[in-house]
Amino acid sequence: MKKNKGFTLIELLITIVILGLLASIVAPEMFSKVGSTKRKTAAAQMKMFETAINTYRLDVGDLPESLEALRVKGDKKGWDGPYLPKNIPLDPWGNPYDYKVPGENGEPFYLASFGKDGQNGGEEDNADIIHQ
Repeated sequence: MKKNKGFTLIELLITIVILGLLASIVAPEMFSKVGSTKRKTAAAQMKMFETAINTYRLDVGDLPESLEALRVKGDKKGWDGPYLPKNIPLDPWGNPYDYKVPGENGEPFYLASFGKDGQNGGEEDNADIIHQ
């Protein structure tokens, strides 16, 4: 007689239950990392903007009026850009960065991402990320 090879229904059900339990334990941990990764990405992008803004200031002698001035040559004498290799990215949630000159509290400029909700203020994923 030839013996059938394969899995029984019970073995398949046990495997599915074990995989389901593992997924229910691991998935929440992994999805909680998505928000912190986006916050870190926004902070890294703002650090890149700071470098470009400071290079622009060294070349032109003044701060750019907008982030777009880092990419497009205006009528500024000494402009040696573009200061960013690609177009101005949106923040990780798809919202534009907030940039103002002069900044608050005597800072030369203000640069922020308003988080997931795109609104000023908020907590957790909706919290503002302000470049310091």
